[in-house]
Amino acid sequence: MIAFTWWGHASATVELAGVRVALDPLLSDRLFHLRRYAAHPSDEATDADVVVVSHLHHDHLHLPSLRRFGRDVSIVVPRGGEQLLRGLGLDRVVPATPGETLELAGARIRVLPATHDGGRGPGSSATGPALGFRVDAGGGSLWFPGDTELRDDMAEVGHVDLALVPVGGWGPTLEDGHLDPVDGAVAVGRVGATTAVPVHWGTFWPVGLRHLMRANHERLFTTPGDRFVEALRSSDQGAVPLLAEQGERVVL
Repeated sequence: MIAFTWWGHASATVELAGVRVALDPLLSDRLFHLRRYAAHPSDEATDADVVVVSHLHHDHLHLPSLRRFGRDVSIVVPRGGEQLLRGLGLDRVVPATPGETLELAGARIRVLPATHDGGRGPGSSATGPALGFRVDAGGGSLWFPGDTELRDDMAEVGHVDLALVPVGGWGPTLEDGHLDPVDGAVAVGRVGATTAVPVHWGTFWPVGLRHLMRANHERLFTTPGDRFVEALRSSDQGAVPLLAEQGERVVL
């Protein structure tokens, strides 16, 4: 059985034959100047067997959210970022680099490269490689590329049952290191997936910019999911696009 719950932004919980994998948990309603414009994640968002973090940016490696997971839950982070989690207990932190394969909590996690800035951000010297992940457990498979641009080596990931694909942003521009909805559909075509779900859109937006920059809000916040579905359908790749509701558990 494969199921998933999208909690907003890039955060999701994927269930593969009973193994619960949490992706980039960001479970707060505010982050600096950003406000959540969607339902608050339920407590089920912290129920996981393993957590994977794609890169060190605050909206993906969010320390207050990671502190809410049980102390027996392993957390996979880009190598170089483990010291950011020293307060959570380094015995449960698993630093990872592209090319590695990890066996954790009944899941086989293949660590993939991503094209994105790997630094923590202003005020921090922490840096590490941006990552994507292929996760296999109990005969089910997941691809989560993290924030990235299109890459030729996506064709080497191999067909998966479920792809969770970031296709939008949280600000007035979509900078390098991200997929837009059309590129997201191309990425799914390179990997191959039975079901593809757009994430990283429709959740956070800077306070005050919703009305000042309506066109960009529409392009980067409101419509990326629909445009990804349209692009994937028109590509005739065979993958079924699925537009998920935040907080709703979907069984495939």
